[in-house]
Amino acid sequence: MKKLILLILIAFQFNGTAQVKLDDFGRIVLNSYLPDNNSIPAEAKKALETKLSQITTNNGMGGSTANPRFIITAVLNVTTKDIISGPPQMIAKNIEVTLFVGDAITNTAFSNTIVSVKGVGTNENKALIDAIKNINPKNKDIKAFLEEGKNKIISYYATQCDFIIKDAETLAKQEKYDEAIYKLSLVPEVCKDCYFKTTELVGTLFQQKIDTDCKTKLSKAKMLWSGQQTIKQAEEVIAVISDINPKASCYGATESFAKEITAKIKADEKARLEIALKKYNDKMELEKKRIDAFKEVAVEYAKNQPKTITYNNIIWR
Repeated sequence: MKKLILLILIAFQFNGTAQVKLDDFGRIVLNSYLPDNNSIPAEAKKALETKLSQITTNNGMGGSTANPRFIITAVLNVTTKDIISGPPQMIAKNIEVTLFVGDAITNTAFSNTIVSVKGVGTNENKALIDAIKNINPKNKDIKAFLEEGKNKIISYYATQCDFIIKDAETLAKQEKYDEAIYKLSLVPEVCKDCYFKTTELVGTLFQQKIDTDCKTKLSKAKMLWSGQQTIKQAEEVIAVISDINPKASCYGATESFAKEITAKIKADEKARLEIALKKYNDKMELEKKRIDAFKEVAVEYAKNQPKTITYNNIIWR
């Protein structure tokens, strides 16, 4: 349920295995990000991305691409490098890992901490990977750093709440309901005041969305039926109205229209139409039982967004 696009230098490529899930909405999620133009070798970079994901997951802030705004990133600094005589000859590295949590859209770092680790390997790259593996996601300094970042994100939503609501209302006036619902649904539950305000508005916008959708589809269905009133046309009409939400204000009119169509079909053709109607009725019953309808709008919107989000050139030191 929300939009963002900023053009500039560094592209953040979403992890292809990540999925957008219902429970990623309403909580604070950090996305692992490393710029493409850093000097970390490919294997070590992959190991660091994995470690960043472990850090967020172990601390309840891991997630998907539902909200790519807030990130965790890292900068590596080799403080010492020693050659250990063999055989085999080994390389030992002491590394300072500076971790950051921040807003990738405004290019603002919220919190940071430095973790010192040591790695040993038969070459420099393997020594670097070994050091990265030695970062402990449960380190108390890392936990404190994440908590500080989390509090800054909560503060962001507290100060920006009125703007988020205004933006969603503007989108709704343009009938961009999915985007509006997406934006509102990203407000974390821990931001109590803003969360309750946006949740109330989400309900209103969701109703507007399904009412608008219902009117559009019912109008289209009636136009189809005003042409050739055949069994084939009837099936096409049922297909159009089958996606109408049962809670839409014109749902009663839709049911009446479906009965009107059935009444006009010849008796020997009704059995065929009744199969289509049964599928329609079964789907409506399922819709009535569904929960998290608002969030599912957000999930679908997020899934359909481009897989590459362009960020500002993020250089935090």
